[in-house]
Amino acid sequence: MTRHDQTLGTRTLATTAPLTVSALGLGCMGMSEFYGSTDENQALSTIRRALDLGVTFLDTADMYGPFTNEQLVGKAIAGRRDEVQLATKFGNERRPDGSWVGINGRPDYVRSACDASLERLGVDHIDLYYQHRVDQSVPIEETVGALAGLVQAGKVRHLGLSEASPDTIRRAHATHPLTALQTEYSLFTRDVEAEILPTLRELGIGLVPYSPLGRGVLTGAITGPESLAESDSRRVGRFPRFEGDALEANLKLVGKIRELAAAKDVTPGQLALAWVLAQGSDVVPIPGTKRVTYLEENVRAAAVGLDDADLASIEAAVPVGAVSGDRYGDMSSIDA
Repeated sequence: MTRHDQTLGTRTLATTAPLTVSALGLGCMGMSEFYGSTDENQALSTIRRALDLGVTFLDTADMYGPFTNEQLVGKAIAGRRDEVQLATKFGNERRPDGSWVGINGRPDYVRSACDASLERLGVDHIDLYYQHRVDQSVPIEETVGALAGLVQAGKVRHLGLSEASPDTIRRAHATHPLTALQTEYSLFTRDVEAEILPTLRELGIGLVPYSPLGRGVLTGAITGPESLAESDSRRVGRFPRFEGDALEANLKLVGKIRELAAAKDVTPGQLALAWVLAQGSDVVPIPGTKRVTYLEENVRAAAVGLDDADLASIEAAVPVGAVSGDRYGDMSSIDA
């Protein structure tokens, strides 16, 4: 029995291997790592509040923490598993001390990583299991073949890739039907529109945008480097868009979004999320947050209606290619 106190609505990812999820998901990464300080009790409250609001599509990965984010999500959903569409990822291999091993798509690792995730999450199956990054040293057919075995074993219900190229998507989908591609997509990151999104729609695969708020910059809360904690990965060189002249130029674009949002009596973040939601019923963004107040703000974005004039104004404010800086300092792990 669910305990939702708000009807968010649902969307269905994919046609060949469909999975119905909440129209908006929740990215849980920042609750454990990367974006400054963490607070487990606050995080647990946020996840449980998400379920109450009908945000039942939860996204984690084994490497977040590392490993602790899956444990956190498992703790939060204990007793409410039947309400949740649970997504996690493997492939970015890390040691318990946080050091990096590399990208791993070997079949034996696929199987062992899944078993470890199931144990940490405290569940008997994963609803959507993604390869977090494509292992260029292992044919995608071998990795997806191992994933298909997990589906046959009942450990995984649906398969996905993250940051994969059109060719990789096609080869993977031919091996076993994919349900979703997770990749970065927002007003600030629109690379997918050229080739990836058309490929997904041709094949009947859903899109799950991560960082739909441009890693927080589109909320308007970031006004300069001083807005970020010293330990925040956005401040330490990992993301060029948050550095120097690039950040200054990008904040001017955010100012335009702020003006458009004010005219509609919504927050900049709500307008940016509403724009992503307006890109199609096969698109399910997973904004991340650590706090209940921001979660509730994000949920209200689903009720923001954008007409053709609104979309044209947003497009004029932030045209394709207007953003300064690469989305990662090191793009070598992105399959191209």
